[in-house]
Amino acid sequence: MTATLATVQPGSFLTLHYRMAGPAGDVINTFEGKPATLTLGNGELAPAVEAHLLGLAEGSRATFELASGAAFGERNPDMLQWLDRKVLTDMGDADAQYDVGDVVQFPTPDGKGQFAGSVQQLRSDEKGDAVLFDFNHPLAGQPVTFEVQVIGIL
Repeated sequence: MTATLATVQPGSFLTLHYRMAGPAGDVINTFEGKPATLTLGNGELAPAVEAHLLGLAEGSRATFELASGAAFGERNPDMLQWLDRKVLTDMGDADAQYDVGDVVQFPTPDGKGQFAGSVQQLRSDEKGDAVLFDFNHPLAGQPVTFEVQVIGIL
């Protein structure tokens, strides 16, 4: 009698290593450290990425190429927002320094989670000091290489 390997199904609890890279290189890579654990369908990975996991067997390793915008959608210009320095001060460290390229974590409105914005531009003029943040995913609008090693499935 041969044992059949578990395969990834909707709702599977997974332990895996994964890497997501755009044209400029890796954005996320767990292969060098601790593997990730997640439940498929809980929104921890983009639906287009999760679709590539379905049917993979425990222990398998695969690489997928996702077309530009398929993994994290297209870039949305409405996700670029100026925040007044006073708002940033009220939300956290009054002495915080911001530089173009920095990634800043913000609390979600319910206070239970976080989201990130990357600093695009700094402004200091008669209107005051402000920082332009991009709240798009860093891989939005880009082709993505998704590499995965499924370690365990429950």
